[in-house]
Amino acid sequence: MARLADLVRSRAFRGVFLGVTVVLAAVALALDWEEFAAGVRRLGPPSLVLAAVFTVGNILLSAAAWRSVLADLGSRLSWGATSHVFLVGQLGKYLPGSLWHVVAQVELAADHGVSRRRSASATVVHVVVVFATALLLGVAGFALVPDLLPGGYTWVALLVVPLLVLLWPPVLNRVLARVLAIARRPPLEHSISHAGAWRTTALAFASWCSIGAQTVVLVARVGDQPLSVRLVVLGVTAFALAWCVGFATVVSPAGAGAREAALVLMLSGVMSPGRALLVAVVSRVLMTTADLSLAGLALVGDRRRARGRVRRAAAPQEGGGA
Repeated sequence: MARLADLVRSRAFRGVFLGVTVVLAAVALALDWEEFAAGVRRLGPPSLVLAAVFTVGNILLSAAAWRSVLADLGSRLSWGATSHVFLVGQLGKYLPGSLWHVVAQVELAADHGVSRRRSASATVVHVVVVFATALLLGVAGFALVPDLLPGGYTWVALLVVPLLVLLWPPVLNRVLARVLAIARRPPLEHSISHAGAWRTTALAFASWCSIGAQTVVLVARVGDQPLSVRLVVLGVTAFALAWCVGFATVVSPAGAGAREAALVLMLSGVMSPGRALLVAVVSRVLMTTADLSLAGLALVGDRRRARGRVRRAAAPQEGGGA
C-alpha cells in the first residue's frame, strides 16, 4: 500500500493520469461530434453561447460548494487553489470507476497544505450533498408538475420530505459518518455546521439550476418548445435525475451513455426521441468541453502563481547581493 501511495503521489503518475483523462475526454468529444454539429445548426450561435454560459456556471458553483465544505472542515483555500484542486481533479471522472476524481483532488489538495484526510472528507460530503440535492430537485419537479410522470408513479413525489430531512445538519452528519465507515475512511474531524451545511446546499441547488437552465435552452431551441414554467421544471428535473443515473453507473466514465439515455427518456414526452438525443449529445459535449477548458485554465493559473512565488522568494536574495 505504501508503494501504491508513493506511485500515486509521483509526478510521473500525475502526468500520465492527466494525459489519459484528456485523451479519453477528447475521444468522447470526437465520437459525438457529428450529432453535436447537427444540434448546433438547430441551436444557432446565441443559444449555444447561452447554454455554454450556464454549463460553466454549473461547474463553478459546484466548485464553490466543495470549497464551502472544505472551509467548514477547517481549511480555507483561495479561489485559485480551489480551481486547481477541484477543476483539474474532477477530470478523473472521465476514467472508468467512481473514485479517481477523489484520488486526484486529495493529492492536489495536499499540494496546497490540506491534509488528505480532510480533503477526502470534503469530497465525500460534497458528493452526498450534490446527489441529495439532485434527487430532491427531481422529485420536487414531479410534485410541482405531476403530469411529468406517467400515471402510477406520482408516489415518488413523497420522497421530497425524507430528502429534505437528509439535508438537515444533524441527520446529514450521521449519514456522512455511516458513509465514511462503509468506505473505511476516517470519520470527519468535526461535524458539519448548520451554516456550512446550508451554504453548501444552497450552492449545490444553484449549480443544478444552472445546468437545468442549459437543458431548458437546448430543449426550447432544438425541440421548438415555447418557454414555460413546465419547461423550466422539466429541464431542471430531467438533468438532475439523469445525472443521478449516470453517477450510479460507476463503470461508465462520467456516466456516459447512461445519463444520455435517462435524459432522452425524460424529454421524450415533449419532443421526438431523435431531437431529445440531440439535446443529450449537445449537453454532454458542452459539459466535457467546459471541464477541459476550465481545467486547462486552472493549470495555467497555478503555474503562473508558482512562478510568481519563486520570483518573490528569489527577490530578497538578489537584492541582498547587489
